[in-house]
Parts: sequence; structure tokens; C-alpha cells
Amino acid sequence: MQRTTTALVTLAALSGLAAGAATAQDGPDRKAVLTTYADIAEAGYSDSLTKAKELQAKVEALIADPSAEALQAARAAWLEARVPYQQTEVFRFGNPIVDDWEGKVNAWPLDEGLIDYVDTSYGGATDENQYAALNIVANPTFTLSGEEIDATEITPELLSDTLHEADEVEANVATGYHAIEFLLWGQDLNGTEKGAGERPWTDYAAGDDCTNGHCDRRGDYLKAATDLLVSDLDWMAQQWAADGEARSTVMADENAGLTAMLTGMGSLSYGEQAGERMKLGVMLNDPEEEHDCFSDNTYNSHYYDALGVRNVYAGEYVRVDGSVVSGPSLSDLVAAADPQVDAELSAALDHTMAEVGQIKTAAEAGFSYDMMLARGNEAGEALIMDAVDSLVAQTKSIERAVGVLGVERIGFEGSDSLDNPDAVFQ
Repeated sequence: MQRTTTALVTLAALSGLAAGAATAQDGPDRKAVLTTYADIAEAGYSDSLTKAKELQAKVEALIADPSAEALQAARAAWLEARVPYQQTEVFRFGNPIVDDWEGKVNAWPLDEGLIDYVDTSYGGATDENQYAALNIVANPTFTLSGEEIDATEITPELLSDTLHEADEVEANVATGYHAIEFLLWGQDLNGTEKGAGERPWTDYAAGDDCTNGHCDRRGDYLKAATDLLVSDLDWMAQQWAADGEARSTVMADENAGLTAMLTGMGSLSYGEQAGERMKLGVMLNDPEEEHDCFSDNTYNSHYYDALGVRNVYAGEYVRVDGSVVSGPSLSDLVAAADPQVDAELSAALDHTMAEVGQIKTAAEAGFSYDMMLARGNEAGEALIMDAVDSLVAQTKSIERAVGVLGVERIGFEGSDSLDNPDAVFQ
């Protein structure tokens, strides 16, 4: 897979908008709103850590005693782990501490041949990435950037410090959810037909039962990647705790904190989700553009990304144990400044949830996201593009919220698929 470059665009000149607009000083205390935001972030990353630890336990069970049941249990744990994590993506873009870290845990697309065996149709090294088919699992030693690398022992440090984004190639994703996903499912070779990857459990079996070779090293890689995910999530959860750097940064400046909230909402809605994750795949009719392509879980990723945006605006997050984190919200603040803008944005967020909900319902009923991306599949394209249009409209409402709150000018992340479609095919 090849990553598409995302450009930064300014959707509107917002700083001078409505110079006399209310600043919501008569609304809820802004620091209280920022506290709710930080509390939701801490809860989301803590839930992600909890679910990653459950995945870790299932991975260890699979490696210790491989079976079809153990592999399925690990896959189920991975799918569950995605639910809270996707709701945290809204904390990207506006918070550098998150954006600088995110590539360790959720980078995509990836050249999976870097990690393990792939189908012959995958090809080999390319001009863009000479390590696209390196196959670390099969090679205990190899040359990287002119240096001989001893990978006899596959450790979290080897993955994070040596292999991840090797040679500064973003497609060299060696860590995070999607590396683990590939090791659990294998390649999805179904194209735009229904189906996920079909890696056999015997890829982790011992002795003569081992398929595709190097089963012990494959298990070592899976364990190292999962252990690293747990430690990375633990670190980020700490950043949002009472004395954490991320929380302290958000709370230090009210306007900067609100800007971070709105930047995350707008950039995820527009350039990242509507553009790179959804419209681009429709334009290319390419299932390789699916966010969770190996597991065919992309419909859930889209749903929970959108839910994360609404969580931040509504000031409410439902934890994995069913408890609720809530408090004074951005919605309260906007409503105090301009009730009409709040009503418009709240309705836009609800409409987006309905649209991504339709994708989720259709996929769970058998109309997989792969199938929706097929060239000429009008029903699938309509489902995806209705959600794209809703996300774009939602972003315009976020712009208006920026204006009535009187915070600084904001540049939202863009995408060629939305801003310069012809460039996608160049």
C-alpha cells in the first residue's frame, strides 16, 4: 500500500469573524470545559490500554498453545481494542503530543511485506520503498540503510527504534494496531469481494505443523508488537492524567485549549476521515485504502472516529465498562454564544452518526466495505459518499462554532481527494 500525502488547508478565515460576537463568557467556565475534554481523553486512552492488555493476554495464549480457537480469540480482542482507540483520534491534530506519537500505534497504510510473507501478486521492492518485501520474520539478519542488522531476537526496541518508518518511508509500518492486525489476519486477497484475511492458525504452530515457515519468529514479532502497543498506550494515558503533560498543556491557556479541541474535530472530520479514509477509496475503487483492511473492520473504524468527534462536542464519553464521563461541554459554550450555531452543529453531528451508522448496519448485514468500494457499485458509493458529504457539512458547522467562540484562526487538515481531485490521479 502507498500512503497519500495530506495537505494542510484553511477552510475559512475565522479569526476576524463576527468581531462583535459573544465570547460565551456568560456560559460555562472555559476551564471546566477543558477539564471535561481532558477527562474524556484520559478515559479513552485508559480504556484503550485496558483493551490492549486483554489483547496481549490473548496473543500470549495463542503463542503458548496455538489453535484455531486461540487465533479467533486474539482477533476478537483486537476488534474490541479498536472501539475505544478510534474514539481517541479526535485528540490528534490539535495536540502535538498526540500527533507526534500517533504514528507509533495507528500508522497506515503499510507495506506488509516488510513484516512477513505475502502473496506473489504483491511484488517486491519498489523505487519508493526498497524494503517493501524485506520479510523480517523470515530474515534474522538483513541490511538496512547500508548497515547490517542483527534481528535474531525480535524485540519491541528492534521494531520501534530500527524498523518503524525505516529510511523515513512512512509505509514501513513495523508497529501498532495494523502490524498486529496483519499478523492476526494476513493479507486480504478478496479484492472488492466480501472477506477478510485468512491467515491459518498453523502460522503459529510448532515443528512440522508450522505453515509458511518461521512460526516461532512470527510469534516473537506478534508478541513484541503487542507489548509495544501496551507500553505506548500506557504512556499516552499518563499524559492525560492529573499531572500529565498533555492535560497541563491544554489547561494552561483557555483559548489555545479550545483551539485544540476544535482543530481535532475539524481536521478529523474533513481531511482525515471524509478525505483520506473515505472519498479517496471511492475515487480509486481500491480496498487497499481501507483503514482496517486486513480484518475488514473499516466500517467500525469510521463509526467510532465519528463518535469520537461527537463525544468531544457533547462532553460525554461512554467507557468500556458502561460508566459515563461527562461534564461542561463545548456544546454548552457554543450554545451560550449562539444557540442557533449549537443546534446546527449538534444536528450535523447526529446526521453524520446516522450516515456512518448506515454503513455499519449494511456491513454487519453482509454488504462489506470492500464491496462498497467496487467500481460501478452505486449503492456502496452512495453509502460512503453520503457519509463523506455529511462530514464535510459537519466541518462547516465546526467553522461557525469557531467564529462564535472568538478563538484564533484555525487551519483544518485537508485532502487532495476533496480539495484537488485531479491530483489524486497524477
